[in-house]
Amino acid sequence: MTAAEWCVFGTLLLYLLTIAPIKWIGFRRFDNSRPRDPAFYNDPIRARALGAHQNGIEAFPFFAVAVLLAEFRAGPQRLINELALLFLIVRIAYVLTYVGDRPTLRSILWAIGFAINIAIFFLPAIRNYLPM
Repeated sequence: MTAAEWCVFGTLLLYLLTIAPIKWIGFRRFDNSRPRDPAFYNDPIRARALGAHQNGIEAFPFFAVAVLLAEFRAGPQRLINELALLFLIVRIAYVLTYVGDRPTLRSILWAIGFAINIAIFFLPAIRNYLPM
């Protein structure tokens, strides 16, 4: 497996690990028979963790498709790996700023992550113009 493919897996784990600790910490208030109970997420930190989790679910498909498409279409693997790792780092920072209630920085990180996905997606189209 390539480093980029491991980053896809890491991104999947990240969005799962964003919400799991919140449920575990609040285990006395969390009812697993009603996992989507809005009352559990009334607490601001829980609400932000849920938002970060949901955004992770939303961001994951484009990232995974961009990585796989770039690899299948013979994009420069080293650059795909580097951008995928950068995306994972940005997503970790995004989660921390989301839970930490830093909305402006969070939005900037989201835009950077999206730009990284666009770059990965178009690597096969521009590979002939890249210095190798």
